[in-house]
Amino acid sequence: MIAGKPLPGVRHEPLFGHARPPASRAPQAGSAADARPQGNGAIVRRWFRLRLSLVQQLVLLVLAFSSLSILAVLGIMANRYLQDVSEQALRNTQIVAQQMARAAATPLQQMDRRALMVLTRTALAQPGMQLAQVHSPDGEILAQAMAHDAVHAGGDEIMHPVLHEASGMPIGQVVVRSDGAALRQVSRSLWWTCGSLFVGGLLAVGVSGWWVARRVSAPLCELAAAVDQLAQGEAAQVENRGTAEIGRLQRGFNRAALALAHQRSELERQVRQATAQIKLRNVQLQAADQAKSRMLAAASHDLRQPLHALTLFTDALQSSESDPARIERVARVRECVDALDRLFTGLLDLAQLDAGTMQPVVRTFALDALFDELSRNFRAMAEERDLRLVVRKTDVRVRCDYVMLLRMLNNLVSNALRYTVCGGVLVVARRRGERVRIDVIDSGIGIAEQHQQQVFEEFYQVDALASRAERGLGLGLATVRRLSQLLDIPVRLRSRPGHGTMVSLEVGGAASPLTAGPAAEAGDDAATPPAAVQRCADGLAGLTVLVIDDEVAILEGLELVLGQDGATVVTAQNRAQALARFCERRPDVVVCDLLLGAGDSGLEVLQVLRQLPPWQADPPGVLLVTGETSADRLREIASAAVMVLHKPVPPWLLRCRIAEAACARSPCRPAG
Repeated sequence: MIAGKPLPGVRHEPLFGHARPPASRAPQAGSAADARPQGNGAIVRRWFRLRLSLVQQLVLLVLAFSSLSILAVLGIMANRYLQDVSEQALRNTQIVAQQMARAAATPLQQMDRRALMVLTRTALAQPGMQLAQVHSPDGEILAQAMAHDAVHAGGDEIMHPVLHEASGMPIGQVVVRSDGAALRQVSRSLWWTCGSLFVGGLLAVGVSGWWVARRVSAPLCELAAAVDQLAQGEAAQVENRGTAEIGRLQRGFNRAALALAHQRSELERQVRQATAQIKLRNVQLQAADQAKSRMLAAASHDLRQPLHALTLFTDALQSSESDPARIERVARVRECVDALDRLFTGLLDLAQLDAGTMQPVVRTFALDALFDELSRNFRAMAEERDLRLVVRKTDVRVRCDYVMLLRMLNNLVSNALRYTVCGGVLVVARRRGERVRIDVIDSGIGIAEQHQQQVFEEFYQVDALASRAERGLGLGLATVRRLSQLLDIPVRLRSRPGHGTMVSLEVGGAASPLTAGPAAEAGDDAATPPAAVQRCADGLAGLTVLVIDDEVAILEGLELVLGQDGATVVTAQNRAQALARFCERRPDVVVCDLLLGAGDSGLEVLQVLRQLPPWQADPPGVLLVTGETSADRLREIASAAVMVLHKPVPPWLLRCRIAEAACARSPCRPAG
C-alpha cells in the first residue's frame, strides 16, 4: 500500500495474525461485568475523598497530565514508525516481485523449470522473503522456494504477471510473500522501548514535579504553621519569600498577626482590669454581706430581748386580769406581739438555713395529723377575718420532715389568709402516682405574672390591699423556697389577679407502716401545745427553776409567768450568781440565756455548772434560750446538743419545754 491506496494484485493482511473478535453480546443485568465498573468507581470516589497534602496533590496532577501527554506522543510516534516500516517492507516485496517477473520471462517461454527453480531460490534469498513461486497461465506452480519455518501470518503477498518479451501478453505470474515475523519483532521492540521511555519520563516528571511542588508549598506550610501558632495565642511572623502572590499573602498575614497581637494584649489588659474590679467588688460585697448579717443579728438580738420580756409580761397580765374590757385590750397587745414573733421567726428560719444548722429528719407519717395541727394553728385567724379555712381529711401517708413540711404549709396558709378579703382557703392533698401533691388554694387578690417568680425572693413584696403590718417582711415564701430546695420538693405557683392563687407542693408518698412521732416534733411554730406536753405543763407546781439572764425585765417576767403555775423561780444575772444560786438550792431545771453580761457565754456557764458535784450527782434539765441569728452562733448552739428556744418564746411553749426538761430528768408527775 503506497500513499494510503491499495496496490493492484496485492492482498493485505493484518500486521499481527489475530482474527477480529466477534461482536460481544450485551452483558446481562447483575453480571460481574456490571459489578466491576461500579467497584472501580467506588474506589475512585474513595481515592478522591482522601485528604492529600498540597505537595501530593500537585505531584499527582503533574503525573496525570504528563502521563497522558507522554502516552499520546509515544503512541503517535510508534504508530507512524510502524507504518513506515510496513510500507518499506511492502515496497521491498514489490521490487523483488517485479525483478523476479522480468527474470522469469525467458525461462517461462522455454519452460525451463531448472532456471525457474534457481530464480525462486534467488528471490527467497532476498532479506525478509518467505515464499517465491512461478505459476503457469492456468495456475500451475512451475517452481517454488519456501523458507523452512514459513507460516502464512502477517506478511505481504505480491502477485505480479510475467509478460512475453515480444508481444507483452501475460504468459504466467510470480508470487512473492514477505516474512511477517521480522515486522512483529520490530513492533515488540518498539513497544518495549516506548514503555521504558514512558516509565522513565514519569519518573523524571515526578521528581521534578515533587521538587517544584515542595518549592511552591513550603511557604504555604510555613504560613499554616504560623496560623496554628497564632491560634494557640502565641505571636507569629513568617519570612517574606516566595512568588509575588505568596509574598503578598505573607505580608498580609504578618500585618494581621501584628494587629491581632495588639488587640489581644489590649483585651488581656482590659480583662485584668475587669477581673481586679470584680475581685474588689466581690470583696466589698462580701464585706457588706457580712456587715449586713452582723447588723441583722445584732438588731435581731437587741429587739428580741425586750420583745421576749413583753411576751412574758403580756401573758402574766392576761392571766391575772378579770375585767373583760382589759382582757380584750391585752388580747390586742398579744396579737401585735404575735405578729412581731412571726417576723422574727421568719428571720430565724432564713438564718438557720444560711448557717446550715437546719437539717431534715425524714420519716413516714400520716398527712392528716399534720393537717389537723395546721387547722388548729389558723382556725382562729380565719374566723377573725370572716374567712373559711377548709383542710380536707386525707388518708395518705408521706415521707418527709414533719417540722419543715408543717413550717412550709404554715407560711403558705398564713400568706393565703393575709391576702384574702372574702371567700376562704382550701388545703387538699391528692395522690399522683408515687408522690402526693398538696395544694393551698385561696380566693384572694392574686399575683400578677411578672411577680410570680420574684415573690419567692427574700424581702420581696408586692403592693396589695393588705396593710403594711399584715404584709410582714416578705420572708414567708422565701422560707418556703429554701425549705423546698433542702427537702427536694417541687413548688409550683399559679395565680390570676382578682381570681386567687394556688401553690402546690409535691411530697414523696409512702406505703410503709405509719410511724407518726409525737406532736412535739411539730416544732416551735405550733399555736397550741400538744396534749402530752400540756399534761406535763400542768405539773409545773413544785418545780425549782434556775433562770440565768442578764436582762432584769426578762427575769421579772419569768418569775411572774412561772410563779403563776406554782413553780419556784431562782434568778441569776451572771456566772458567779449562777454558781451561788445552784449551790444554795439545787434546781430541777436550768433555763439559761446564751449571751450574758461582760461577754460571758451561757454555754460556758452550763459547762462550769456541770463540773459541780451536785450536778453530777443529780443532773437537772437544761434549756437554752437565745435571740442570736448569726451563722456562727447557730452552729455553736447546734453543736451543744441541748434543748434550744429562740426569743421571743411564747409562754405556753416555754412551759411545755420546761415540763419536757423536767420529764426527761424524772418521770412526769400526774396533773393535780
